[in-house]
Amino acid sequence: MNSNDVRQRFSSLSITLHWMMVLLISAVYATILLRENYPKGTDIREGLKSWHFMLGLAVLALVIARIIARVIKSKPPITPEPPVWQVLLANITHFALYAFMLTMPIAGWVILSASGKAIPFFGLELPALVGQSKALAGQVKDLHETVGSIGYFLIGLHALAALYHHYVVKDDTLRRMLPNRR
Repeated sequence: MNSNDVRQRFSSLSITLHWMMVLLISAVYATILLRENYPKGTDIREGLKSWHFMLGLAVLALVIARIIARVIKSKPPITPEPPVWQVLLANITHFALYAFMLTMPIAGWVILSASGKAIPFFGLELPALVGQSKALAGQVKDLHETVGSIGYFLIGLHALAALYHHYVVKDDTLRRMLPNRR
């Protein structure tokens, strides 16, 4: 890889964090969907819910790391440069994705806190963010579920845009974020 290739790609840290987020968010969705296959109160259903909570909080930790990495390292330019409207749409979508990755875990944490439940995090118990309130727990849960559904759309839009740029526009948008093939 020459130095020009390095400048045209995201940093190894950003690429690793991006693909770790893909796996984590997929696992968060999978655990909450799979729990529906098991009767309420069963150990496996409760285990899947616990994994959903813990993986969601791991998303929060990684998105903070991603934001720091994005602030520290500049974003490589897309070659050839896309039209202004595409850059604007991409910026709006990225902002929405980051807001999604930040707010969903925090909302889940608030739901557990307001429900008076433990907040598990890989052997630790995190402190409650708010006091017990059944009404607040219900309101935030409804919001969490709605935003979770919107997340499918955002993630799908992001993936489709990357594929559109790669296969139709034929620019380097997707290649900038792919792991390095040696």
